[in-house]
Amino acid sequence: MDVGDVRLAYRAWGDPFGSPVVLLHGLGGSSASWEAVGGLLGEEWRVYALDLRGHGESDWPDEYGFEQMRDDVLGFLDELDLDRVGLVGHAMGGVVAYLLAEEHADRVERLVLVETPPPFPGQLPAEDTLPGPVDYDENAVPAVRAQTEEPDPRWEEELGQIVAPTLMIAGGPESGMPQGRLPDMASLVPDCRLLTLGGGHQVHMRHPDQVAQQITEFFTS
Repeated sequence: MDVGDVRLAYRAWGDPFGSPVVLLHGLGGSSASWEAVGGLLGEEWRVYALDLRGHGESDWPDEYGFEQMRDDVLGFLDELDLDRVGLVGHAMGGVVAYLLAEEHADRVERLVLVETPPPFPGQLPAEDTLPGPVDYDENAVPAVRAQTEEPDPRWEEELGQIVAPTLMIAGGPESGMPQGRLPDMASLVPDCRLLTLGGGHQVHMRHPDQVAQQITEFFTS
């Protein structure tokens, strides 16, 4: 799908007329990382998983940053005429998701942030190699990591603008991402619950059934 100046690839599961859920992957990943969770969620919803710019089958342009990815996702929703969605993001994808929920609160019905670094300095996850082959533009890595290490102060300031009920899922002590300030982030989002499942940074791949169950229960509560 052409969205602005990039062509975005995506995969989908479930009833084409079901309520829409959009899944966003982490740095160095792709929509394939959601294969198991997407299939399980597709039993109840219409699920879309994107390859964000610079990853997978999507275009690898010269410019990378969370704001560009946020705008890409908004363009994707517009192209598919998805008015309000359940939005789920892992790590980098979680940052993209909460930025969209901050700027376009009317487009996000519910928000799930899986192992997402909070918008405070020094919360950069350790390098976490995904199993199997990966397909991404290495030029995206320094830009994304720099913004994660030193986030725009507005990202924290605008957490209070998120009106969607929010679930944060943490990977616990096995994770290479700092966990200590996740409660601080959760306290700044008006309607937010923090859940530690364990399983490390790639919890959605290690325990897809548990992650899908938690998302299902949250979306139907």
